[in-house]
Amino acid sequence: MPRISRRRSTITALTLATALTCAPLSAAAAHPAHTGPKPTIVLEHGAFADASGWNTVATTLQAAGYTVIAPANPLRGLPQDAARLNSLLASIDGPIVLVGHSYGGAVITQAAAGNPHITALVYIAALMPDTGENLGALAARSTDSQLTPALRPLPYTDPDGTQGAELSIDPAQFRTVFAADLPTTQTRLLAAEQRPIDASAFTATATAAAWRTIPTWALIAKQDKTLGTDLERFEAQRASAHTVEINSSHAAMISHPTAVTSLILTAVHATN
Repeated sequence: MPRISRRRSTITALTLATALTCAPLSAAAAHPAHTGPKPTIVLEHGAFADASGWNTVATTLQAAGYTVIAPANPLRGLPQDAARLNSLLASIDGPIVLVGHSYGGAVITQAAAGNPHITALVYIAALMPDTGENLGALAARSTDSQLTPALRPLPYTDPDGTQGAELSIDPAQFRTVFAADLPTTQTRLLAAEQRPIDASAFTATATAAAWRTIPTWALIAKQDKTLGTDLERFEAQRASAHTVEINSSHAAMISHPTAVTSLILTAVHATN
């Protein structure tokens, strides 16, 4: 075998070290190791979706050593959904970082109020209502949203005779409105499996705004046609949130899980 000079060996080692240094880092690896007690990270999904939308984000956070809970949001209305989440939060020991997507943002805004264990709120393309604000009126501020004409109501009657309606997105418009940066085959499945939200959710008024007292981060999706990018910017500015913007549809945690995970970890390390 030919002898390799010490100089050549040194150059090879330096080249390898440089390559490793410049290699892209995962969302978890890009953040320093956590030194304090690790918080539980709770991921609240929104309307027209379920907890599986968090799969990639949750897997990455678990691999980094965090306890992750992604509960099923009932989507029955803000008072009911916030009360359900509040009960879950009360069962968790230690610090909590609370993350909400879409309508889930309204739920965490109300459920987190007054809970001293919640160290950070993270909003992913989400509603961020203020106290006394009607969700429908807040959503109507957007001129970017294309959601309203795409909604399809399904009337129902409860056993006690009470009538209501559930709202879902027309499957033919689902990809355009909700997840235009995902493959058509994937959005076709998401549209088929979407969970409708009770129409009463958009007539509810928020009774608390936890972002006024808890450190807050917000991810703005610049191609969001569900809530609208303009609404997300307004909310984040009003909340004085630490804000990032990415070129994403409304379904940012599915189409850009690395960016979403990175923002969550930024909030974790800034507050715990």
